[in-house]
Amino acid sequence: MKGKKSHPPTWKSKLHEVIYEADTPAGRFFDIALLVVIVLSIVLVMLESINMLSLKYYWEFYIAEWIITIIFTIEYILRLIAINKKRKYIFSFYGIVDLLSTLPTYIAFAIGGHNLLFAVRALRLLRVFRILKITRYIGESNKLVNALKHSRPKILVFLFAVFIICIIMGTLMHLIEGERGGFDNIPLSIYWCIVTLTTVGFGDIAPVTPLGRMIASIIMITGYGIIAVPTGIVSAEYTRRSQDSVPTNTQVCPHCNETKHIDNAEFCHNCGKKLNIDD
Repeated sequence: MKGKKSHPPTWKSKLHEVIYEADTPAGRFFDIALLVVIVLSIVLVMLESINMLSLKYYWEFYIAEWIITIIFTIEYILRLIAINKKRKYIFSFYGIVDLLSTLPTYIAFAIGGHNLLFAVRALRLLRVFRILKITRYIGESNKLVNALKHSRPKILVFLFAVFIICIIMGTLMHLIEGERGGFDNIPLSIYWCIVTLTTVGFGDIAPVTPLGRMIASIIMITGYGIIAVPTGIVSAEYTRRSQDSVPTNTQVCPHCNETKHIDNAEFCHNCGKKLNIDD
């Protein structure tokens, strides 16, 4: 019995492969080009915030802003065309980020007027949201997010213990130093303890008694060890998750927009339909 003939890929499937996948040369080129545009847009936002440059190169910034806005508008439309369940992308986190990062220029153009210049500039700050789109192209970011998510209970318990230490030590410093050292009340003393424990040390309050300075020294030394604990928790969880994780590819289902498929998967683990894999 002859095998079933495979149908040639349609233009929509090819478009989906370029925009949503990074396993192919075209997909990698698209991701890299988009990353370059994202970085350029962030640099323009930073430069435009400098009044001297903004006044001197007003039209250059204006033209560059419209070019980048048009590029991201085309990208947003192509992403909608390439998938079947458009509603899922529109209301997803990155879909909202894509829309918010594109709208300010159009809103500023529609409003116009010199009296609304400040409001327009405030709207343009929303373009900074574009930098969040970079994380979608970093494969290791998923492992880091999972490590942070599973480390959350341990970190919360640890932070609660640190907060208790700050309350105890802050109260103790208030009793030892009192108003002559600037420790007028317990909340202010707790603030000093937090600043000291995190090794920030603003210097607005400082102990003056020998006993207070000795306790302050202990808190400072303890701070170095406390800073390292959350890092160790996340690092251990990241290592464990990396060892236990199943290798995944960048395939995004063109039907339901599901991600995190295992290597060499031909069908979506969510809807069961065939992925965009060359026959």
